[in-house]
Amino acid sequence: MTTADAISLEDLAGARVGVVGAGRTGLAVIEALSDLGARIHLLDTRSDAADAVTAPLERVTVGDDAALADALAQCRPDLLIVSPGVPATGPVLRRAERAGLETWSEIELAWRLQRATRPEVPWLTVTGTDGKTTTVGMLSAMLGAAGLRAPAVGNIGVPTVAVVAEGRADALAVELSSFQLHTTRTLSPLAAACLNVAADHLDWHGGMEAYAADKARVYAPARRAAVYNVADAATLAMVEGADVAEGCRAIGFTLGAPGPGRLGLVADALIDRAWCADRRRAGRELAVLADLAHLAPGGRADRLPAHLVADALAAAALALAHGALADHPGAVAEGLRAFAPGAHRIATVARGGGVTWVDDSKATNAHSARAALSGLPEGSCVWIVGGDTKGADLRPLVAAVRTRLRAAVVV
Repeated sequence: MTTADAISLEDLAGARVGVVGAGRTGLAVIEALSDLGARIHLLDTRSDAADAVTAPLERVTVGDDAALADALAQCRPDLLIVSPGVPATGPVLRRAERAGLETWSEIELAWRLQRATRPEVPWLTVTGTDGKTTTVGMLSAMLGAAGLRAPAVGNIGVPTVAVVAEGRADALAVELSSFQLHTTRTLSPLAAACLNVAADHLDWHGGMEAYAADKARVYAPARRAAVYNVADAATLAMVEGADVAEGCRAIGFTLGAPGPGRLGLVADALIDRAWCADRRRAGRELAVLADLAHLAPGGRADRLPAHLVADALAAAALALAHGALADHPGAVAEGLRAFAPGAHRIATVARGGGVTWVDDSKATNAHSARAALSGLPEGSCVWIVGGDTKGADLRPLVAAVRTRLRAAVVV
């Protein structure tokens, strides 16, 4: 049972399963495994890790990463399920790989549970360095406008395995991080998108090549649509190299006028030339920028950040892959009007003394910081910046946005 991908869901009854991490995701995994009859060994770096666990545990190991790796060798589980925070380059996953131990993410467990219980429920998946949460939220709102129960899950909100176990969804809009994709094996979404790729989490993955390779896993094997960013050649290369299902279409999104097989922007209209019947000669209007105006500073559509429009186009490309939207032609526009962004995303928090204070603390990498700062007037911003660079080089970011800055406060 240590051969890669040899374990089925049915094998988990009575199997020894190691669960690394008892955060919100880990707790949901433990609950699902308990229902499946697994013998659970919890491994965590916190001494109180088991306090919130209500399901029976066969064994608990507490220690640093090296001690947890040693515990794997001692207890020899049949399967390991890791939380997203366990790094690919760390001792736990390295020890598991050397031992030939099959390793799943929570997403892998959720997908297998989905296939076993309600295989008709499609997943529409999104990854990328930036824009994932916004795009998934828009996608969920569009599907909801078409009458579907389609919660946003994954690297956002309630753990996916818990939503699958409830069995109430008609479709899932799934945000996937590179961490989750690293240990996801058999996922086959109805449609998938990688929004963009830029240097991030290089310390976790061990380098840019490994990071991009994990992002590319989102497409294999997509069944109906593989959505890519026309402005980011790396995402098209991912689609071209992906082992997608037969009949899966490559769908591009662009901030320019779209050609056949793409969604794009013409004047103030979001136009589809990928899914409409006459796509080779014309397109159809899905929405207008005014449907996104509530996301712009001052509620003005002419001030919409470009990346929000791109996210809306990507979400529409994914949503249209679901047949339900054929009967609801206004669902894209209605979903965009209903969409409310998450906290800490270019949010105005105060004004006073001629100064506007903006919270953009969700910008945790150079790519997202550049998107936010590039939309500001020249010389207008005092930038409060600091934190973990996660292995990235910030010099190109500073060079790109320096004309927007009046000063920087470096924490």
